[in-house]
Amino acid sequence: MTASFTLSLKQAWRRADSMLCVGLDPDPARLPAPLHGKADATFQFCRAIVDATADLVCAFKPQIAYFAAQRAEDQLEALIAHIHAHHPGIPVVLDAKRGDIGSTAEQYAREAFERYKADAVTVNPYMGFDSIEPWLAHAGRGVFLLCRTSNPGGADLQSLDVSQGVSQGLVGHERLYERVARLASGSWNRGGELGLVVGATVPAELARVRELAPELPLLVPGIGAQGGDVAATVQAGSSTDGTGMLINSSRAILYAGKGDDFAAAARQAALETRDAINRFRRPQP
Repeated sequence: MTASFTLSLKQAWRRADSMLCVGLDPDPARLPAPLHGKADATFQFCRAIVDATADLVCAFKPQIAYFAAQRAEDQLEALIAHIHAHHPGIPVVLDAKRGDIGSTAEQYAREAFERYKADAVTVNPYMGFDSIEPWLAHAGRGVFLLCRTSNPGGADLQSLDVSQGVSQGLVGHERLYERVARLASGSWNRGGELGLVVGATVPAELARVRELAPELPLLVPGIGAQGGDVAATVQAGSSTDGTGMLINSSRAILYAGKGDDFAAAARQAALETRDAINRFRRPQP
């Protein structure tokens, strides 16, 4: 039986004393020189990063497009298998941002959970609950819904006012991202394995999502190369016990070094990021 993603994540937060999530976005143009020309360079690079940082993180987040664009899906499978075999207990979130309905969504879910063996996945909720329901059929697997993303254009739709008036029991205005947070924290969360993606670049909205979804794990991209403020992120998004987030950093860690010492450089960058996050955390009970 598959272990609960939510339980595994809670254990990882405490075991590593960390809310750092390392994103695995292997860009062939930026791989270290010692790996150039190797057939499995993508796997070797990511494996070295994983092994160097595993004790500092609460999760790893491979981005599927970086593998698929290189025809390296087999290397992604091998990477996730390596994490599970050599670093058991560290959840793997497959960043796929899928969004479809019915039998197509079922196939996407099989791809993420059966082929790649991911512990959780990112999903676009734009098509409504019937596009999310097939993912929930995989008991114990986590599903992070895009809520308020870190990109500049995120507000184009996510901040639209979707209020339907007093008859719906709403007070004031409700933005689309707030509706997603409210539904994810309520009727959509069948099985208790939903989470939300909220960017570090929008700390006010992050705080609002935490208010609406006090118990959900939040996947928070946007620190590091995207410029999100660590202190503001931790203060806005932490749960009452000082955990609650997977604060993702990708490029700032992956490409901290360019030579033979790239994994050691990545570890140092991850250590500094983990410690920076922890400086602003509430004490854990």
